Amino acid sequence: MKKRSPLVLNLVAASLLAACGAASAQETITLKVHHFLPPSSTAHVKFIEPWCAKIGQESKGRLKCQIYPSMQLGGSPPQLFDQAKDGVADIVWTLPGYQAGRFVVSEAFELPFMVKTTEAGSRALWQYATRNATKEYEGVKPIVFHLHDGNIFHTTKKPIKTLDDFRGMKLRAPTRQATKMIAAFGATPVPMPLPQAPEALAKGVIDGAMVPWEVAPSIKLEEIVGHHIETDPSMPQLSNSVFIFGMNQARYNSLPADLKKVIDDNSGAEASARAGKIFAEAGVAGRKVSEKYKATFYVVPATELQRWQKASEGVINEWIKDVSAKGYDGKKLLEEARALLK
Repeated sequence: MKKRSPLVLNLVAASLLAACGAASAQETITLKVHHFLPPSSTAHVKFIEPWCAKIGQESKGRLKCQIYPSMQLGGSPPQLFDQAKDGVADIVWTLPGYQAGRFVVSEAFELPFMVKTTEAGSRALWQYATRNATKEYEGVKPIVFHLHDGNIFHTTKKPIKTLDDFRGMKLRAPTRQATKMIAAFGATPVPMPLPQAPEALAKGVIDGAMVPWEVAPSIKLEEIVGHHIETDPSMPQLSNSVFIFGMNQARYNSLPADLKKVIDDNSGAEASARAGKIFAEAGVAGRKVSEKYKATFYVVPATELQRWQKASEGVINEWIKDVSAKGYDGKKLLEEARALLK
């Protein structure tokens, strides 16, 4: 048998390696995406699924999502951020505020009467968080920061029309700042993740809950409560919650450059604003679901809301002290957040 020269053998080996590299480059990468809401929710249907479809298309099928709703990978909603950080999931959608006191810089956008519109507010949130809160999100690459359509109160038996009506009520609070605001109003706050709220309302553990219209249908809130308390649209939203759609940093770093670009092209301020718009529009649809039921709707007038705003000023001052104690300039952060929101 004729022996092949070393040059020929090297060329053959190089060709094989190149072929393997090309095959590896075309390999489909499946990203595990985890969140706490059901597959019928706005987050799942209108945000996460379309985002995954878009990166799939732009990567020509090389990026793919496997979405796990309703905490199907295990754990509880407050653990989601660390699941992304630790690599249990590749991407998560969650409220950082479910871990009270950990994401204090980001809480500026959860303070009472801060946000006017959800779309512009989400764009401002991205700009603010990526400038000021990077230490809070170490280990996780933010893809999108966004807000929802604004928290409002829903109660089972007694409507809330004035500040005095809060006395004696137990109300579900979604975040640390909402907890403080409810206490400032004179009610008893009961912090809990959203999935626990329906049972707590149905069993009378709480008298009402702060929930945005957007997510109300996914937990069938309209079947449980008797009163919906909205706020005068001329005023800023009563409160809001910060959401992150974030990716394990090491997983992102492991991607080839062209696939990193696909993720980057679907991240950032404008992607955050689009997410905010999705949730704002879903809020309108969510309200329509409740209109079919016999619950009452009450809009708190601006003059009364100004009393609520004054009552909650101490919450803002306390946040300034909290964040300043961690080495930040709380007043400057608040000024920047308000300027971005304008």
